[in-house]
Amino acid sequence: MIERYTLPRMKAIWDLQHKYDIWLQVELLACEALEKTGTVPRGVASRIRRRATVNPERIAAIEKVVKHDVIAFLESLAEPVGKEVRFLHIGLTSSDIVDTSLAVQMTEALDIILADLEALLAVLKVRAYEHRDTIMVGRSHGIHGEPISFGFKLAIWYEEARRHLTRLKAAREDIAVGKLSGAMGTFAHQGPDVEAYVCRKLGLKPDPVSNQVVQRDRHAAYLTALALVAASIEKVATEIRHLQRTEVLEAEEYFSAGQKGSSAMPHKRNPIASENLCGLARLVRANSLAAMEDVALWHERDISHSSVERVIVPDSTILVDYMLVRLTDLIKNLLVYPSRMKQNLELTGGLVYSQRLLLALVERGAQRKESYEAVQRCAMEAWKGRVGFQDLVGKDPVISKALTPAQIAACFDPRYYLRHLGKVYQRVFGRAGAGTRRKRRGR
Repeated sequence: MIERYTLPRMKAIWDLQHKYDIWLQVELLACEALEKTGTVPRGVASRIRRRATVNPERIAAIEKVVKHDVIAFLESLAEPVGKEVRFLHIGLTSSDIVDTSLAVQMTEALDIILADLEALLAVLKVRAYEHRDTIMVGRSHGIHGEPISFGFKLAIWYEEARRHLTRLKAAREDIAVGKLSGAMGTFAHQGPDVEAYVCRKLGLKPDPVSNQVVQRDRHAAYLTALALVAASIEKVATEIRHLQRTEVLEAEEYFSAGQKGSSAMPHKRNPIASENLCGLARLVRANSLAAMEDVALWHERDISHSSVERVIVPDSTILVDYMLVRLTDLIKNLLVYPSRMKQNLELTGGLVYSQRLLLALVERGAQRKESYEAVQRCAMEAWKGRVGFQDLVGKDPVISKALTPAQIAACFDPRYYLRHLGKVYQRVFGRAGAGTRRKRRGR
C-alpha cells in the first residue's frame, strides 16, 4: 500500500543508481581537489567523468566475490575508465564516500519532507480560520470540559507542526556534513582542503572532527526528529478517530463514492486513513530507537550502524513523506459537523458551564468553598438527568441569593469562551489572526 502512495521523488533518492551516482560524484570531486594540489595530473577528473558509468548490476556481481560494496564499486569503474581509475580514492576510506553520500541523500529527503510539512501547515491554517467560531465541547480525560472551537483545535495542531518545521530544519543543518578525513580521521594521506572542496561542491559542511565515520548522534537526532513528526501525526489521527466514533460523530474522514468500509457490514464508514497513520507512527518511532543504538560504536568506529541505517533511514523518510501527504489530504477533505458539535455540547444539560458559574459567584462576593459546594451539589443532581443543571442552579438558595436570573443565564452562553480567540490566533498565525472571523460551515 505504501508503494502506491509514496511520492516518486522520495523513492528515487534511495534508489541504488542514485546512491552510486553520488558515490561517483564524491570520488570525482576528490580527484579534482587533488589535481589542484598537484597530487593528480590535470585533466584526469574530467576524463574519468566522461568515461565512467555506474552499473548497479555489475557492482552487485563483483560484491558477491569481494564482499565489500565500495571495493566492488571502484572495481566496476575500472572497466569503463581504464588505468586512470588509480587516481580515484587516493587517501580515502570507504566511510568517506558512504557517509558523505548518505548526508547528501538525507538532506535531499528532508527537503521533500520540509515541503510536505509546509503544505500541511497551509491546509491547517485554512481550516483553522474556516472553523474558528465553530463551537464544540472541549474534553479533558475524555470527559466534557468547557466549550472551545474546532478552529482552536486546528490551531493547536498548526503550532505543533510549526515546531516540527523548526526541529527538522535544525536536523537538516546537523546532518549536512561530509567527511574525507581518511581511515582514522586524521587526514594522514591528504589534507583538509580536499574535504573542504568536496563538501562545498556538494552543499555540505566539513565535519569539524571525525574519525573513520561521522559520529552517529547526528543521525539519531535526524531519526528522532522524524519520530516526533510521526508522533504528532498519530496524535491528530487519534483525535480524528475519536471524533468519528458513532457516539460522537463531530468530524469524519471523507468517504468517496464507491468506497467500502467493511466486507461484512455495508453500513460501515471507518477512519481507515487515521488508523493507518497511527500504525505507521509505531514503525518510525521504533526506527528512532534503532538510531539511538547506533550511537555507541567500538572506539567510536565500527560497522554495526551500517546495516541498520540501510533500513531505517530510507524507511523513515519514505514513511514520514507518505504520512504527511496523507494527513494533509485527510485534513483538507475532513467532514466537519457543527450541528452535531452543538448537540454534544448540550448533551449534559449545561454542566460544562459550572466553572463560569462558580467564578460568577466568587465575583459577587460569595466564598469559594461555599460556592463550589453549591455548584457541585446542583451538578451532581443534574448528572442523574431528571432535572436540567440551569433549572437546579436557579432554585439553589446559595446561588440564587448571589446571582439574578439574568446573571445566571449569562453564565450559560458558549460564546463567552471564545472571546480571546483573536489574541490566540494572533499568537499562532501572526497579526492577521487577530479579529478575523470566518463564517462557520459544515460539510
